[in-house]
Amino acid sequence: MWNYITDHLWQFLLGLNYVLALIAAVTILLKNINPTKTLSYLIALLAFPFLGLIVYYFFGQDYRKFKIFKKKNVLNQKNIKEWAQQLVLNKKEAFALGSDVLDGNTKIIRLIDSENRSPLTLHNKVQILINGEEKFKVLFQDVKAATSSIHIEYYIFRDDEIGSELIEILCEKASQGVNVKINYDSVASSFSNKSIKCLKDSGVEMFPFMPVYFPKFASKANYRNHRKMIIIDGKIGYVGGINIGDEYVNKDGRRFWRDTHLRIEGQAAGLLQFHFSLDWDFVCDKPIKIDKSWFPDTDVQEKIPIQIAASGPDTEWANIMEAMFTAINEANRYVYITTPYFIPNDEISLALSTASKSGVDVRLMIPKSCDSWAAKYATYSYLEKLLRAGVKIYLYEKGNIHAKTMIVDDVFTTIGTSNMDYRSFHINFEVNALIYNEAITKQMLDIYIDDLQYSEQVDAERWFNRGLSQRLKESFCRLWAPLL
Repeated sequence: MWNYITDHLWQFLLGLNYVLALIAAVTILLKNINPTKTLSYLIALLAFPFLGLIVYYFFGQDYRKFKIFKKKNVLNQKNIKEWAQQLVLNKKEAFALGSDVLDGNTKIIRLIDSENRSPLTLHNKVQILINGEEKFKVLFQDVKAATSSIHIEYYIFRDDEIGSELIEILCEKASQGVNVKINYDSVASSFSNKSIKCLKDSGVEMFPFMPVYFPKFASKANYRNHRKMIIIDGKIGYVGGINIGDEYVNKDGRRFWRDTHLRIEGQAAGLLQFHFSLDWDFVCDKPIKIDKSWFPDTDVQEKIPIQIAASGPDTEWANIMEAMFTAINEANRYVYITTPYFIPNDEISLALSTASKSGVDVRLMIPKSCDSWAAKYATYSYLEKLLRAGVKIYLYEKGNIHAKTMIVDDVFTTIGTSNMDYRSFHINFEVNALIYNEAITKQMLDIYIDDLQYSEQVDAERWFNRGLSQRLKESFCRLWAPLL
């Protein structure tokens, strides 16, 4: 009997695999999701026994539908309600100024605030920070000056040289009575036992986001927290592309890392605090207690309208993608995009092509070299159509460009954590700042033009004539684009 079982075990497992695959395939078809994504899952399920089921388990589950990321009760907290009401009092003035900057076209503002979780804030000061060495210099000054709270939420937080320097400051501030909280992604971040002991002994609260057992083998195995933000005393907020790790600081002997981050002082920092509170409520093992000091009144008089757009499995809509889509469609003169990964969905791809064909100057800057072979060729598969539509594409050559920005018509800028790809739009937790201000957009335009000096423009004719082997690589990788 045992010999019979072992002899037929493979056939049994293979049969079970295809039964489960058939059930999963029917489930996917009934969801009526994007056809390209549907096809990718079906290919994985039917062509790759066992592996296809694993891919579907990690990527194909609709967490929005099943409410796995339900927020417990933080929205009912008394202080959150009072803070939200306070922002509403300023909303009319902020909306009027935003409307004036956008010549009356307020579609993005209304879109992002449709769930009443991203009101337009008015009283803000903004500092654009280029590369890690500039960010960390300013950040460490702010952290050292903190008096009540330091709240950190990061995709990558390593205790290497730059991370250890920050940890030392955090331990010191926590021992002084400052409330220090760290929410870190358990797959991408890494702390030594020594660092964890130092932090916890000093009074720092820290929790991993959706911990996994084998993080080194699960970098893309499930929904990750890709957000990068720090809120200090509820008054100062940081958001952008720069994680906490040595590779983000440019030194001799390291590959150049080009990135963009944002320092916000004012009401929009309160919005970052709001989203941090929601995420902390999810990862913390006890009910969150909101302190009034987390949401202080601002004394910032400067007026720069900002919304904070957050998206992920915990939101009903893909807010960041929809904001980008709307901005591209409403552009009249130019759309300049920088992204390290460009694997767009059909909506964004069509918006870019349509804008370019209608006379808008559309430019896309991506890295010349990429850390993922599959992502590189998947990206390349989208370029020909854009080039035929007149989109100008630039390959950044100086090093790795990791900035995630878009500027439109001198009046709109977004800086944040979201790449222009399926994963950022539909799978990961992301957060972007949407800025409606001419001066800031002009500054970002100057930065973009400077980056063009280190970029090679793709020659359309040469691209159209690229070899068959490259086209095959592109087509193969594109099949997996929704999964990358």
